[in-house]
Amino acid sequence: MLDVNRATLFCAVMALAACGRPRPPADAGLLDEIQRIRAIDNHAHPVRPTGPGETPDRDFDALPVDHMEPQSDAVNLRPGAPAIGEAWRALYGSRERKAGIMREKGVEYPAWVLDRMGVETMLANRVTMGPGIQPPRFRWVPYADALLFPLDNSQLAAANSDRQSFFALEDALRRRFLRAVGMEKPPATLAEYTARVVTPTLERAKQGGALAQKFEAAYLRSLSFAGVDAAEAARIYRQYAGKPGPAAADYKPLEDYLFRYIAGECGRLGMAVHLHTMAGAGGYFDVAGANPLNLEPVLNDPALRRTNFVMIHGGWPFTREIGALLTKPNAYLDYSAQDLSLEPATLAGILRQWLEFVPEKVMFGTDAYPYLPEMGWEESGWIAARNGRLALAIALTGMLRDGEITRQRASQLARLVLRDNARKLYGL
Repeated sequence: MLDVNRATLFCAVMALAACGRPRPPADAGLLDEIQRIRAIDNHAHPVRPTGPGETPDRDFDALPVDHMEPQSDAVNLRPGAPAIGEAWRALYGSRERKAGIMREKGVEYPAWVLDRMGVETMLANRVTMGPGIQPPRFRWVPYADALLFPLDNSQLAAANSDRQSFFALEDALRRRFLRAVGMEKPPATLAEYTARVVTPTLERAKQGGALAQKFEAAYLRSLSFAGVDAAEAARIYRQYAGKPGPAAADYKPLEDYLFRYIAGECGRLGMAVHLHTMAGAGGYFDVAGANPLNLEPVLNDPALRRTNFVMIHGGWPFTREIGALLTKPNAYLDYSAQDLSLEPATLAGILRQWLEFVPEKVMFGTDAYPYLPEMGWEESGWIAARNGRLALAIALTGMLRDGEITRQRASQLARLVLRDNARKLYGL
């Protein structure tokens, strides 16, 4: 009896000792499995390789954010952030070797980067594609914002210096769209504009392989797109066509109408609609205007139920609000950029809320982008892929340890988030 009591006491002491040792936040086996899954990156801005004497690629964004007024950058996006050095070592061995590897790989360099990120397919959010940024490894998501602003935009641009820079870029992109359909300026009526400019532009993108159309509208205006009668939109277009443009409040109904028209055409053509939903770059960014709840009337519009909407960047800081929208049949999100700007433990808490609610609508993404001279799309993509996988492992480990899911379900959820949800959405 004494021996049994001693054995029981020994087991109890060992159990208490084990309880006193903190368990790693991520189950090692689950993390290893997650690291081996070839992911689909739902949102990124890969930069096209260019040769000596060639103009550097600028089509990685319709609204590059490298000419804005200074702002208070997130800690992980500042020069000298420790993760940048880790990315150099993982990708190249050292920063000094980067240029040589780029020359050696040539147009194969972007795919080489994807291999080191563990990414099978990257949705390339670009104005145009090009050598090195091609299917099947890269799939195109062009920009549609310029189509929302067919009038003179000088009053919109006057809001602040960032808007001034952005609208100059949108005007230039709209001119490219017009030249592609044989025009030098927008036609006289809204009906002509939608029929001869908007729809052909979207159809040409679809024929060029586009999986979705991207809106950076949150950098230019609120995400509140009201339902507007076609006659009212046509009146505004007719009143200001070829004349000094309207003020923001007078322009908005036309923009709203065009957004819903474009969204409807995307549904008809089988393209998703991507929207920036996160606090954005620049000290003038309207964070409240980017609240994804602004999109609820659009998601509820019966006329747009054929269109799938993907809320890019997962709505931070409105991560609870955006989660509630996932019950809409045509609403999806990714957590790109959050896996770069937030620490994995912080992101894990956000992911867990979504995975406990509607996991079939949550997708992985990086927002790989040339943020800094020392952190290009390659480094930021590698950091986001690493952090995004670790955050996913932490979230699933917590659910597993709390008895919410089985080990088998944890594996299934990991594959859904990292690739299967995107495969189903885009028919990959």
